[in-house]
Amino acid sequence: MQALISFTFANTYINGINQLADVEIDKINKPYFPLASGELSMRQGKAITSAFGLMCLAMGIMCKSPPLFIGILVLFLLGTAYSVELPYLRWKTNPYLAAICIVSAQGFTTPPTVFCHIQHVLGKPVAFTKSFRFATIFFSLFALVLALFKDIPDVEGDRAFGNQTFSVRHGKKKVFSLCVSILVIAYGYALVIGASSSVLICKIVSVIGHLTLAALLLFRAKSVNLDDNESTQSFYKLLWKMLCAEYILIHLIR
Repeated sequence: MQALISFTFANTYINGINQLADVEIDKINKPYFPLASGELSMRQGKAITSAFGLMCLAMGIMCKSPPLFIGILVLFLLGTAYSVELPYLRWKTNPYLAAICIVSAQGFTTPPTVFCHIQHVLGKPVAFTKSFRFATIFFSLFALVLALFKDIPDVEGDRAFGNQTFSVRHGKKKVFSLCVSILVIAYGYALVIGASSSVLICKIVSVIGHLTLAALLLFRAKSVNLDDNESTQSFYKLLWKMLCAEYILIHLIR
């Protein structure tokens, strides 16, 4: 619960500072966002974002868990570097730095630090188990897909403001195909790891679960209209739901 609350605060801060920095771009790409639509003022947005930033760091300190605090601090710094308009920062304008930032946050920071935090709370030594290795690799691949796909619906605004994302540089179709291919590899890897489980029920449920998600991915991918932002946004939301589903299936990796 400590990790859940802390990382929720951290991710709220990250989303908040990103919207504060991108309010003009969002007026083109996502006019329904609270700052872009005027539902919230910039002053309110800054207050909310600052509050969550302070709360996530405070939670990390109060929990007295070094792994949790390190994870929160890294997320805080990566989120700031990704969005804020300062020299050598605002990494989101560079497609490679943006991808590295998101993969580092979602793949190499969150799963490992949460795992180490749990071991710390339970008083157990950190062991690089099969589930630990699987989580790091799978979520890193998924984070890479999210980093690439998130810019597909935003090409118009990114091009207008000079953000050379992969979708702007190489086109929506190539980036979309790459995203689907990476996810197929990720689910293929999950199937192999799930099938190697020593517990029969875990093996069966893991294989069926990952097969179902992979089939859903391919089925929905065929119907995506890349020229329709509503269609691409819908698929992007599906990816996040599939990511959440993985947090359930990962418990079956033995």
